[in-house]
Amino acid sequence: MSRILKYRELLLVAIIVVLIAAFSYRAPGFASPKSLANIFNDTAILIILALGQMAVILTKSIDLSVAANLSFTGMAVAMLNAAYPGIPLPLLILAALAIGAILGAVNGFMVWKIGIPAIVATLGTLTIYRGMAFVLSGGAWVNQTQMTPVFLNTPRMPVLGLPLLGWTAILVIALVAVLFTRTVFGRSLYAAGGNPTAALYAGVDVGRTKFFAFVLSGALAGLCGYLWVSRYAVAYVDIAAGFELDTVAACVIGGISTLGGIGSVGGAVLGALFLGVIKNALPVINISPFWQMAISGLVIIIAVLFNARQERRKGRLILRDAAKRRPSRIEAPVEGAAA
Repeated sequence: MSRILKYRELLLVAIIVVLIAAFSYRAPGFASPKSLANIFNDTAILIILALGQMAVILTKSIDLSVAANLSFTGMAVAMLNAAYPGIPLPLLILAALAIGAILGAVNGFMVWKIGIPAIVATLGTLTIYRGMAFVLSGGAWVNQTQMTPVFLNTPRMPVLGLPLLGWTAILVIALVAVLFTRTVFGRSLYAAGGNPTAALYAGVDVGRTKFFAFVLSGALAGLCGYLWVSRYAVAYVDIAAGFELDTVAACVIGGISTLGGIGSVGGAVLGALFLGVIKNALPVINISPFWQMAISGLVIIIAVLFNARQERRKGRLILRDAAKRRPSRIEAPVEGAAA
């Protein structure tokens, strides 16, 4: 049993299954295939954002501007669609990715070249990007009557029982998994956060790696800007307010260490799904929104404590193994050995 508990992903899967079973006892139909597909679809945007946040956290940084990036990019592409309805949807999606990547690059440049701590830089751009969305729109909303049917309906189109929004999340999960585990960039992310000094000696440019981690996070936030606006059929300045904290929570619950260098794509996805199950289930069983926030906060604290305990245990094991390998005494040189 202790061996199983070492695998965070298996533990999370078990907890999610137990939660679904418990909630379905109170709310019949909660565990039906259609309901589970809806939960995954509702969590799809959080999953994509959490994967971008994971890239940044792996480098021992944090991106607090992802939701503001989503807001500005969503507003920009919604206004483009409303003003120029003839622009093809693929071009609008590419524009969302590009805008998001540029905003992420601004964060990365401040952290890499200027040396501003990531939490300070992204806290500043969080406010700046929200302000930019307000200036761009003049505080006005873009509603569904102003956007084209193709723009709105494409992510909602069902394919094999799951909307395209859900399939988009699955595609992003697959691409990010390959990127993190099968490429030089992915290995650099883990090295830059796990041991920056050793990474430098191994030829990894830690600053540049952090920069591209922010670019990736920004690009995925830009994609989510389009997905959010099309899903909810409205664009306004305060969309996704506070959502950046959910992305951090998903990563922490999924076992991504805030100290950098530790975590998996599966863990981030399961952390987001855990939050998705909680947020979909609590209203069904008539739990107050205030209790929902309290429960989510309690889960985050427990996850942080669990992560810290696991990391301390790993540190002790490393020290113990090093002590075993260290010679117990220094042998005196044998006379005449030099000859």
